[in-house]
Amino acid sequence: MSAGPVLKPEATIGILGGGQLGRMLALAAARLGFRCHAYSPEADSCAFDVMQHSTCAPYDDHAALARFADAVDVITYEFENIPAETAAFLAARKPVVPDPSVLAMTQDRFVEKKFVEDLGIATAPFASIESAADLAAAASAIGLPAVLKTRRLGYDGKGQKMIGPKDDPAAAWSALHNVSCILEGFVAFEREISVVAARSRDGQVECFDVAENEHRNHILKVSRVPAPISGDLAVEARRITERIATAFDYVGVLAVEMFVVGQGSGPAVLVNEIAPRVHNSGHWSIDGCSVSQFEQHIRAVAGWALGKPVRHGNAEMTNLIGPEVNGYADWLGQPGVSVHLYGKTDPRPGRKMGHVTRVTPGGDKP
Repeated sequence: MSAGPVLKPEATIGILGGGQLGRMLALAAARLGFRCHAYSPEADSCAFDVMQHSTCAPYDDHAALARFADAVDVITYEFENIPAETAAFLAARKPVVPDPSVLAMTQDRFVEKKFVEDLGIATAPFASIESAADLAAAASAIGLPAVLKTRRLGYDGKGQKMIGPKDDPAAAWSALHNVSCILEGFVAFEREISVVAARSRDGQVECFDVAENEHRNHILKVSRVPAPISGDLAVEARRITERIATAFDYVGVLAVEMFVVGQGSGPAVLVNEIAPRVHNSGHWSIDGCSVSQFEQHIRAVAGWALGKPVRHGNAEMTNLIGPEVNGYADWLGQPGVSVHLYGKTDPRPGRKMGHVTRVTPGGDKP
């Protein structure tokens, strides 16, 4: 099914998933006059709190999915682990944007890496692992240390094991239950960066400024914009992101995570992962830019023209993880700080409960 007609205000956008990304998409949609309807299997989904309508049902409930499709004008998703069968079922009834084929490709780490490699874009060395023999051969060819990751499912450090030179690769694979995996060479990077970009139906691409990302316990903790890299490297990172979005014939917002590595001729970038959705490292754009990543996604999904992102100053976004959210009041009076709480009730360790963004006017401009 095509991307559908250009939507008018008061149309209803369906969102698969009920987490904080869906919540912030709905808030951006409301600003443009749209209504939103969330579909999530989890009754305590924080996105439900800000939606005009919501459906709480499993992703394989075809009757509920059909009612959901009938109630909306277009469907998008807030995270990439929506079952491919769910997206296909809905796409036969209403436009699903981005296209479910992109969703299916990015759900498989090996397929995603091969797609990037086939575009001539550099990545860490990698190999598909389906057997103990595959793993032994890959470990020998790629070398150790390396990172073993499940091909499907897994984020924020889940579904992966580091294998050191003295470790037993078979033990690492066993810890991941011997499922299909990908072995990636360990990258001694200088820093991690990401580019969040939006692409419209007519092929217009708008990239936000490059962010530097700091992870703690495999979870994004801080994003700083602009990243402290050269102008030439920033241009290259944005060029790579635009090329990937165009090759996908993508509509909506996506993020490309990259490593900055040192080379003889100077720093270069390697693509690590693609996220076919709005991204944590783009949250700064809500307060730090003329148009947020969430508004850009809604515009693209609706068939509208994209905005031109103009950064207001230097921005630093800090995630409030687990019980850190209980200290939200400490941020309220700080100059240039905006506080975003997601309405989740269980601040368990490792759970993203909110974020704060500090914008410092002036500084380096694009």
